[in-house]
Amino acid sequence: MTNTSISRMPNPGEFVPELSDISAALFRATGNRSVPRTTISLVHLRAGQIVRNTYLTILNTAFLRKAGESEQRITAVSSWQDATCFTGAERAALALVEATLQPAPHGEERVGDELYAEVARHYDEKALATLTIAIGQINFFIALAVIGKPQPVTSLADEQWD
Repeated sequence: MTNTSISRMPNPGEFVPELSDISAALFRATGNRSVPRTTISLVHLRAGQIVRNTYLTILNTAFLRKAGESEQRITAVSSWQDATCFTGAERAALALVEATLQPAPHGEERVGDELYAEVARHYDEKALATLTIAIGQINFFIALAVIGKPQPVTSLADEQWD
């Protein structure tokens, strides 16, 4: 008999009810409109791709589609460096999430002064703090997604955990 369950663990919120408060606080913090929600979703999609997590990739692709993003832009996130459909601010945000999630070459910082200056050129202090929190937010969810392996969904309202 084949097990059709994908999730490795039950919903962690059942055991740690404070999880919903943490999640809601992170969404409020990143929803202050200093960084467009689309940019945050692009960053979150790229993070899901980097860690090769189907749950995060499908979820953030769905968020972008719901926001009216083109298939061209959604598809191009995986190769954004040479795609012409992203703004300078979006490119800086994508570079920042990549630098944060990927190991730096030996002896170098993950986020060097040059990258930080480029991001700061596009985002004021509040937006830069928000973008930083958005990257922390996806890192929080990466741990839940890669360890717990919830069901791929296109909406947070869908059943994610077996």
